[in-house]
Amino acid sequence: MDSESSKSAFNQIMEAINAKGVNMIGLHGMPGVGKTTLAKEVGKHAREQKLFDKVVMFTMSQNPNIRTIQDKVAEMFGLNFDKNTEEGRAEELFRSMQRVNKILVIVDDLWEEFKMESIGIPFGDDHEGCKILLTTRRQQVCTKMNCKEIQLGILSKDEAWVLFRDKAGLEDDCSTLNDVAKEVAAQCKGLPLAIVVVAKALKGESLNEWRDANQRFKDSTHLYDEEVLGGVLEPLKLSYDYLKKGINQMTGINDIQMCFLLCSLFPEDEEIDTEILITCGIGVGLFPYVSLIEDKRKKIVEALKKLKKSGLLLETDGADTIRIHDVIRDFAHWLTSTGENRFMVKDTLKEWPHMDESYTAIALWNCSSIIKIFPDKVEFSKLKTLFLVGERKRKRDDFLVVFGTFFEEMKALQVLLLQRVSFSLKGLPSLPNLKTLWCYKCRLKNFSSSLTNMRSLEILALIGTEIDEISEELVKLSALKYLRLSNVGVEREMNIPPNLVSRLTSLQELHVISANNLNLLELKSLSRLTALSLELSANQIPLEDFVLPKLQRYGVVVGEIYAVNREAFIRTLVILDYSSSLSAFNNLFCNVEELILWDVGGQKNIVPSIDEMGVNELTSLHLASCDDMEFLIDTKNDQGSTVAFSNLVELKISSMVSLKGLCYGVSPTRFLQNLKQVSIKDCEELQVIFQIDKLSERMKYQTPLLSNLTELSLHSLPKLKMIWEVKPSHRAIASLQSLKVVRIESCHNLKTIFSPCLALSMLHLQELDISYCDRLEQVIGFGQEGEIIENDCLLYCWPKLRVLSIHHCESLKYISTNTLIQSLESVYIENCHQLIQIYNMEQNIVLPELGSQESLTNLKLILLPELKYMWNGPNHYLHRVEITKCDKLTYLFSEITARTLVHLQFLEIRNCYSLEHLIGEAENMDEIDISNTKDQSPLFLPNLKGVRIAKCENLKYLCSSQALPYLESIEIEDCPRLIQIFNMEKNKDGFGLQNDSSLCCWPKLRSLRIQYCPNLKYVCATTWTQGLQSLESVYITECSQLIQVFNMEQNKHGQDIVLPELGSQNDSSLCCWPKLRSLRIQYCPNLKYVCATTWTQGLQSLESVYITECSQLIQVFNMEQNKHGQDIVLPELGSQNHCWTKLKTLQIEDCQLLKYMFANTLSQGFPLLESLYLKNCPQLLQVFSSTEERDVIGDHILLNVPLLKNLEVSNCPQISCFIVQAQHIEELVLSNVGNSRQLCNTDVPVLNEGCIVVGNHEEVFQVQGGYSFSSIKKLKLRNLFEARVIWNDFAQVVTLENLTTLTLSDCKKLRYIFSPMMARSLSHLKDLSIEGCEEIERLILDKDQVSSSSSNGDTSHQPMSFRNLTWITVTNCKNLNSLFPFGFVPVLPMLESLIVKRNSKLEQVFELEKKVEVVAEEKMKFDNLKGLLLEELPGLIQFCPKGYHFVFPEMMQLKVRDCPKLTTGFFIDSQRFVHCKTKVPQLVEQDAVEESTTIRNAIFNENIYWSRL
Repeated sequence: MDSESSKSAFNQIMEAINAKGVNMIGLHGMPGVGKTTLAKEVGKHAREQKLFDKVVMFTMSQNPNIRTIQDKVAEMFGLNFDKNTEEGRAEELFRSMQRVNKILVIVDDLWEEFKMESIGIPFGDDHEGCKILLTTRRQQVCTKMNCKEIQLGILSKDEAWVLFRDKAGLEDDCSTLNDVAKEVAAQCKGLPLAIVVVAKALKGESLNEWRDANQRFKDSTHLYDEEVLGGVLEPLKLSYDYLKKGINQMTGINDIQMCFLLCSLFPEDEEIDTEILITCGIGVGLFPYVSLIEDKRKKIVEALKKLKKSGLLLETDGADTIRIHDVIRDFAHWLTSTGENRFMVKDTLKEWPHMDESYTAIALWNCSSIIKIFPDKVEFSKLKTLFLVGERKRKRDDFLVVFGTFFEEMKALQVLLLQRVSFSLKGLPSLPNLKTLWCYKCRLKNFSSSLTNMRSLEILALIGTEIDEISEELVKLSALKYLRLSNVGVEREMNIPPNLVSRLTSLQELHVISANNLNLLELKSLSRLTALSLELSANQIPLEDFVLPKLQRYGVVVGEIYAVNREAFIRTLVILDYSSSLSAFNNLFCNVEELILWDVGGQKNIVPSIDEMGVNELTSLHLASCDDMEFLIDTKNDQGSTVAFSNLVELKISSMVSLKGLCYGVSPTRFLQNLKQVSIKDCEELQVIFQIDKLSERMKYQTPLLSNLTELSLHSLPKLKMIWEVKPSHRAIASLQSLKVVRIESCHNLKTIFSPCLALSMLHLQELDISYCDRLEQVIGFGQEGEIIENDCLLYCWPKLRVLSIHHCESLKYISTNTLIQSLESVYIENCHQLIQIYNMEQNIVLPELGSQESLTNLKLILLPELKYMWNGPNHYLHRVEITKCDKLTYLFSEITARTLVHLQFLEIRNCYSLEHLIGEAENMDEIDISNTKDQSPLFLPNLKGVRIAKCENLKYLCSSQALPYLESIEIEDCPRLIQIFNMEKNKDGFGLQNDSSLCCWPKLRSLRIQYCPNLKYVCATTWTQGLQSLESVYITECSQLIQVFNMEQNKHGQDIVLPELGSQNDSSLCCWPKLRSLRIQYCPNLKYVCATTWTQGLQSLESVYITECSQLIQVFNMEQNKHGQDIVLPELGSQNHCWTKLKTLQIEDCQLLKYMFANTLSQGFPLLESLYLKNCPQLLQVFSSTEERDVIGDHILLNVPLLKNLEVSNCPQISCFIVQAQHIEELVLSNVGNSRQLCNTDVPVLNEGCIVVGNHEEVFQVQGGYSFSSIKKLKLRNLFEARVIWNDFAQVVTLENLTTLTLSDCKKLRYIFSPMMARSLSHLKDLSIEGCEEIERLILDKDQVSSSSSNGDTSHQPMSFRNLTWITVTNCKNLNSLFPFGFVPVLPMLESLIVKRNSKLEQVFELEKKVEVVAEEKMKFDNLKGLLLEELPGLIQFCPKGYHFVFPEMMQLKVRDCPKLTTGFFIDSQRFVHCKTKVPQLVEQDAVEESTTIRNAIFNENIYWSRL
């Protein structure tokens, strides 16, 4: 039941989940108030509404197991851990979750502050899309973890009574019983958990019992443990006391109560294996008056059912597990904290706890293998139950080591459960009263010799446990009734000594669940055996039958397959890959409940070949690859008396190549009457599944055939022509009244799914999924011979159908004809080429609801080229619509439908060629009266959040709606006829001041993205720009007719509206976009303004501006103007910064008419600017303007941008010079800047700090105040005709250790580049390109040219080396004399390419730093040089200095042309290495070379072109 408190908390949680900036939500409340239930409901809602890509939920509890939680979360993300440590796994999970955009993590039952990163969950700055919802009993946990706190309160008095009355099964009347019950309900303090358990405990009791319970509440001393239990303790105590059957004299409590207390020994929030619970219960003596284990089992199962009905235990998804609520578990621990039955339960034990002798049950879970002070011996004289469990670790050998002496003083011990425990050499001591020993993944040394110390043992389970051997000593356990062996020992096959099992004559249950060598004939000696689990190989089956008449349960698997493991919970028989006679199993077939036959040959049917009696106890049948089987049953020789498959619930058939049908002959009595689930796949001969025309006459008086069928799945049945062969006369004997799910795939001969008579019965159909059925024409078949019913216009009502999915059915014309579907939530239709209309309604059926889809939430239609219409009626719940490739659809919704789409949030349309608009005009639609339609909105699509439209060639506009209060994003792409997004033509009264609500108001619009819409002129023709206060991102590209993003408001005469406030103190009328972060507009040649009236103070969140190829753009943001056309000067101007404090990137390119970037903008308004790019704006005069003297130095704007890293100004010849103070500049590009203004050098003042002059001036960098420009990485200067020096480094402070790229082009007056100290700092320079710098004589200033006053230590004496320089290009530098100084170290060790061209005065490429004559030849290798080009160098005398021998082992291409004075020769040796020397004769004959050299093939210097290829 939804209480007001839970509804309120739910709404608050959903609001917080959707809120930006909230990443952790804390739900707190009293124990038992329903926090977990509500958290699950939130997760369910988030999944159903697809609010997140992943929803994950896990429980922390008081002692969280991090590895288990990590495993659970990793499974949700498909992650397999590579690392083993918790930290390593957390890192892997962290990275995996970061790759998913939106995640909801629900953390249940948190007890203290916890770092989610330790699990591996990213949130906050690490993952803004990850939201965490945690539940806790403690509000302080929420506070400490900085949560958005939400409290879940208790139920109101009325709500509590309604819940209590419902759970107690009381009538809503004024009886005396109800009066007493209301008093009892009030004692539950409004806590749902307490209400449920007390109501269930008293359900069906007499008035006296109710009065007694009420009095007990009143008389009780208030039992409170506020921290743990709060107000639920007394109600739980009452419910516990009402478990009052079968008093056990030994314990003083009854068996059901003891069963409940045993459940509290297991870890918090863990599912409890009922088999372990049953064996422990038998061990402690539950139900002592029952002798057989099977009967004790039934009694304990009944007790568990009663505990679940009472609310003290919970159901789980599995039939073999149960769970206890953490609050109820705490209550059980409170019960056992005192008295005769004292329990202790500890989890994640790292130190041995203090304990006294009075405990009767101890459970120690996850004990560390390095536990401190683990005792050799403890004295627990009263201890009857001990659970000792080692820590969960991946390594198998990591056990909790315990000495056998530890158990010596536990003589009363009855139950011992061990997990991941290893014993010392002596084994177990004498435990005379031990009844149950359960060992899981243990190592038990000398186990065989220990068996003599356990003479009372009745239950022995060894699972995954290493023992010395399965020995004859087992025979000495004369009381042994239950033996379970699974993967015992270290060998793959368990070795059971011959004739051992046959001597265990007291055995009642035997479970051998791994490969073994057991001889089945030994089982004949076990006369008391009632339950058997076995895994057998085919060669273990004896030739003669073996008879086990008293078996009540069995799970037998024959054949080797590791995925199948059957316990004897029900009677199960699995036979795999078996071709021998099945007679050995005759006594099992007669009462088998689950039968699995895989690859079993020689059988044409189940009945009579396998069992003549009809397998009437069979509930589940799985058949696969049984190649000889043709039918389930053959009745051709039957006289009509057979009853067969009468209890079959589940039928799975796959890969049965000979299967022709289910029944051959007349169907037997009660045939498949309980069938619920059918799955058939890959049966190539199957033509008809249910042949109802062959039913016997007796069926008319029985339960209708198929009436219990709930799920039908058919896959890859190529010859299937019909699912059910049925006639109208069979309506009384066949019904699909329970059918909920139908899935059909790849049945290519199927033309219809349902016959008309069966379709009438399908009142509970919920999901219909049909795919790849090429010949399917109709879902409901009409007009077929023999199927015409009396009224062929009957209305087929499927009131519960929620999901409809149909795809790749190329012949389908109608989804449903005359079908009323009222609860449809999701529709997905794809690639149905013949589909004309989704719902085709007969004209003579008239109902008000006809064709309405009131509950539909999701609609997805793909590739339906013939679809013209959908439906005309109302829809109040449609949430998401996706339409793709529906070429004949001209509109989506009628006007009637559109006005009811009050919940539509997401709309996506792609490739719909004929679509003109979303909503059809009313005059074109059938007139349907919707005057009484609920929730009809005066606006279209009032809750629309997202619109995405692409490639709709005829779309003119979306709709005529102007107010979209929840619209968050618009994406439109490639709609060539789109003129405007929302059509304003229908608003005939114009838009004046008196009716400003008619303006486009999108208060929540965050993202606007429009591409390739060549006819779009305005996003909205009349836009109330103040209605865009949430706008964050604008992206517009390739809109050739776009004049203005948002048009001015106009009155009915077509004149711009001048609001009275404009120019006054109230400046709210200006465009104010306070959240706009990104603005990107490109290829809009007619765009003049982004917005005609923009107040730049309304752009305080702007981070990025990118505008390119907008040739008509005059100004990015137009000046504010008054009604006389004059620029507005607001009173604050000059006193208050119009600063854009968050702008990081500004890029303007190819805007031919742009003159100003920002009007009235202070230069100090860009403290976070990181990148500034201005390219190809020939009319640009000024980027920044200012009215404050402090921002103007002479005639120049001073721009202080402390974080600027990238600055490029290219091809802006008209721009006024401005000065940039940027201490962290990394990339600078200046090209063709201010060349049309011949400015004198005196124009630039000298500042106290280093700066960059953006303009055409003598000096690019002004070096002052010790600033070194060390952060610069890329420097490119082009067409700076006045630049003479890059930096006047008189103080020699400039260091360029981070410079990687230097490009200089057409800087005609530049004289040099580097000082010697600068050159020696170029450790990272990789790319050097110099072109057209005519005045340069040297790249590096000679040290003699550097002022002696600026000498800086001994750096000038260090040899010159450019250790990372890789690519060098020097061209058209007519005064250049030499390139690089040359010393005794490799000057260019990483050089790969050297291109030197058209440098007329160049004499030397490498010049010796010191004019020292080389006595002996110096050999120097250039290990990486691959390309060398020397071209048109008339003055070049030498490439390498005299006396040097250069070797180029990696040279791939060498070209030398027009170098007439070159005295350096190039040679190739036998290894194809290139060599060069200076002063070598131009032609060297081979016989003139000394024999010791390897040089050959002399090359002429005049023209060389050589390639290694």
